[in-house]
Amino acid sequence: MKSRALISLMADGQVHSGQSLASSLGISRTAIWKQVRRAAEEGYEIETIRGKGYRLVNPVDLLDGNGILEGIPEAVRRRIRLDVLDEVDSTNAEIIRQRPGPGSSVIPVCIADCQTAGRGRRGREWQSPRGQNLYLSLGLTFRGGFAMLDGLSLVLGVAAAEALEALGADGVGLKWPNDIFLGKGKVAGILVELQGELEEGVIQVVAGIGLNVHMRKAEGVTQAWDSLSVASPSVDWVRNELAANMVNSLVSAADEFSASGFSAFRERWQRRDIFSGKPLVANQGDLAGLGAGIDDAGNYLLDTGQGLTPVRAGEISLRVQP
Repeated sequence: MKSRALISLMADGQVHSGQSLASSLGISRTAIWKQVRRAAEEGYEIETIRGKGYRLVNPVDLLDGNGILEGIPEAVRRRIRLDVLDEVDSTNAEIIRQRPGPGSSVIPVCIADCQTAGRGRRGREWQSPRGQNLYLSLGLTFRGGFAMLDGLSLVLGVAAAEALEALGADGVGLKWPNDIFLGKGKVAGILVELQGELEEGVIQVVAGIGLNVHMRKAEGVTQAWDSLSVASPSVDWVRNELAANMVNSLVSAADEFSASGFSAFRERWQRRDIFSGKPLVANQGDLAGLGAGIDDAGNYLLDTGQGLTPVRAGEISLRVQP
């Protein structure tokens, strides 16, 4: 973000004269005017007050790598390599590009202020506006087979929900297999992707989460959605604090998953299940029934009236019957 220094000075929401901004940045007033225009093009709403200066219409919650690291416990901080970027195509893609070589124990973490090609499940576009949300990915290594991947998205969903609850969110729900709900709809989605080939029982994955923090509009999104600041306005949502809690919770959950498997998370996931007891239908096929939670492998169970039928995440998705 080329205008980051300017936005940092204006983040208090007060009126700043062109001269004071120019003096602080060591540039001319004409250069300040150009930076204000550039910041507006990047999506920041800046009010020009004749004879007085400039003011940010909405508060800005800037990301800061050092601020994030300070909020992460030392035991986890020593294990990660954190990159905080102004802009990236996709944080998942960046982890793949920067992943350490085989045998490294470092957990790469990428957080971006904006994504130009953010992706959700099944290749769907993920809205990634600048300065409003949290886009976070990390590289994880497990010992096991491909079957563990379906359960992993549920594990990370529990970790994300617990991180939000620790900061004061109330009523966080999980939608099978990889969505987090709060308030009026979806606030976050998780995308787990395989990296490389399975070698000697070692599987490397990239796990990404897109979390709506301050967003209040999203053109073209048809499903119900919400953001933390709207759904839980009593909490002062600060992206640096949120990122630190999320990284710590995700890494801790991955460790627990490696040591104890999915069974340690099943009950924690089920008590947040937004499908429980609701009439559901598969988006593909003719399978329908009441939501009955998940089995030991993380498959969703439908009570069809003739018994429980498991649904795998890679096969079909579910929706509530109208």
